[in-house]
Amino acid sequence: MSRMESTMVKLGTTAPAFELVDAISGKALGRDDIFASTGDEKRRGLLVMFVCVHCPYVKHVEAELGRIGRDYLGENGEGPIAIAAIQSNDIVEYPQDGPEFMREQAARLGWNFPYLLDETQEVARSYEAACTPDFFLFDADLKLVYRGQLDESRPRRGDFGNDTPVTGKNLRAALDAVVAGKRPDTDQRSSIGCNIKWREE
Repeated sequence: MSRMESTMVKLGTTAPAFELVDAISGKALGRDDIFASTGDEKRRGLLVMFVCVHCPYVKHVEAELGRIGRDYLGENGEGPIAIAAIQSNDIVEYPQDGPEFMREQAARLGWNFPYLLDETQEVARSYEAACTPDFFLFDADLKLVYRGQLDESRPRRGDFGNDTPVTGKNLRAALDAVVAGKRPDTDQRSSIGCNIKWREE
């Protein structure tokens, strides 16, 4: 399984529009549906996360992603940050990343955000997603303000990895800045994970 760094898309890029089926609810949801506020306050930002079920890098951080969902999206979706997780791996070659297993993963971890299946992989390409996990945080104007690592923790794989606890420190700092109406620090480190499993053309 090859290790890949995120592409570090240019800050200020507009969040590409999409419409995908949520593996949890079975409903088709678009970017604007997800970004729409359900509470009294307007959304401050949108977090798009490219993840999957089987990747050891995602497994290493998946519980923290659930905590981030509860802290920023809120228990009932009323929080300041809209969140979507997207699974873009080829499910023909990697059936363990298919909808049934996506639902199991979300239920096990208490993920309260939509978990969308990008079967054509067009959304991953439009976001220039490269690895799992790959994080893209947009501000209230849907402009990219953070792309990079969750934190410095890495799972041990052969001679790579560390014993640093998973805290979500870097992404949380960016989220806190967006919630406060500020720009996150532009000194950002790329995310590292398994490469997205592209379909053979």
